[in-house]
Amino acid sequence: MISRVLPSVVTLVNLIFGVVSLVETMNGNYPMAALMVLFGMVMDGMDGRIARKLAATSPFGKELDSLADLVSFGVAPALLVFAYRTSDLWLLGLVVSLGFTLCGAVRLARFNILNIRGYFVGVPITAAGSLVALMVLLDIFLKERVPTFVFFVLLVLLSLLMVSKIKVPKY
Repeated sequence: MISRVLPSVVTLVNLIFGVVSLVETMNGNYPMAALMVLFGMVMDGMDGRIARKLAATSPFGKELDSLADLVSFGVAPALLVFAYRTSDLWLLGLVVSLGFTLCGAVRLARFNILNIRGYFVGVPITAAGSLVALMVLLDIFLKERVPTFVFFVLLVLLSLLMVSKIKVPKY
């Protein structure tokens, strides 16, 4: 019994980290918000491995994983970078952050229906969201701040890469 639900529990921990990231962003605690995204990445890497090892993969688990990923790697990083750096651009910053989240949702939906093995089509949302979180952490701890336009370009580029047809190897 526990072996059937364990992967979903790990997926829900990923979702919890994503929600905590959103709360920390709203509280202005950007380093912790970024760390929560990265902790979610660790959980996201574990849930599938655990499911395969325990022979507990299921359509339910796949859908739950995508929903958790959209929050942890689509919504949380987009809100984080908007609150942290691109809100100065107000409407433009908002559009780019929304675009990142929307492209992530499209990428996840496409992933769920393609059922391709061996590679991903487009950059995975986990990688894109985690890269955004890492960029925020680097900016916080570097002596010289990264220009706002770099965050803007990063979000646009990652958004396009998520919905691209580029084949990305699975590891």
